[in-house]
Parts: sequence; C-alpha cells; structure tokens
Amino acid sequence: MREILELLESDARLPHETIATMTGLPVAEVEARIAEYEKTGIIRRYKAVVNWDAVQGQHAESVTAFIDVSVAPARGVGFDDVALRISRFDEVRSVYLVSGSHDLRCTVVGSDIRAVSDFVSQKLSTIDRVRSTATHFVLKTHKRDGDVFAEPEPDHRLPVTP
Repeated sequence: MREILELLESDARLPHETIATMTGLPVAEVEARIAEYEKTGIIRRYKAVVNWDAVQGQHAESVTAFIDVSVAPARGVGFDDVALRISRFDEVRSVYLVSGSHDLRCTVVGSDIRAVSDFVSQKLSTIDRVRSTATHFVLKTHKRDGDVFAEPEPDHRLPVTP
C-alpha cells in the first residue's frame, strides 16, 4: 500500500503500468488499489507544484503567510473545533496542530498584505478561544512539497573524449 502511495505522491502522472513494474504487482491490482484509495479518501486529489516566482508577474498577485495561532482548548474537543472552523475559510490553504509556543499553524494566501491582515483581524482573531496570532509573510520560496526551486548548478567538469 505505502509504496504505491509514495510513488503517486512524488509523481501523480505515473502510468499504472510503470507503478506495477516498480512494485512488482499486476497492473490490475495497482488499478484496483488506486481506485480504492480514491474512493475511500486516502488519495484526496492530484495536483501540480507550481513555482509561481518563475511565472512572469504572478508572484506579485498573491501573498502567502504562515500564521501561528494560540487557542484556549475546550473540554472534550481540545483544539479540533477551532482548527475545523479556521480550515473552512477560503483564504486558508492548510491548518496543522503543532507543538511549541503556539497551538495551530495555518498557511493563508491573500491578494496582498492588506488582504492577509484583514483576514487575521476580522476573521481569525474574532473566533472564540483564539488568544493570539503571529503572522509570518513568505518572502521567497526555496523548496515546496519536495521540489527545489533553485536553478541547477552548471557542470564545470572538463569533457572527456575517448
């Protein structure tokens, strides 16, 4: 199970035949397992990792921020109800329960810094039991979802000829 999922996570466009060859399973079994993973929600969706900084003008059209949130836990639900409420906002891309000085870490995208600021002040901070927030704006992305966005180093070795 894990091997198929790891292969799809690294490249969602791998043909079932290639996955079958790599795992040693029959193609029909790979297809059946993937269909089951999709049906049960183990595979949530397929996506592309885009380097928006490389797209002309695109990086200026949105701002990403990590927002750390301190929450007063509630008996019986802990932080889960607040995390679920935060995750329902369109601006929110991810919500994690984390260890450390804050309880939740959210990834938020807005059209500009003002939009993220408005989200924090008008939506996030008004949720019951949210005690404080700390916002960190992304200035440059070097790596996301396992993909490095740096240009490869040129090969400075001398060519060898037979």
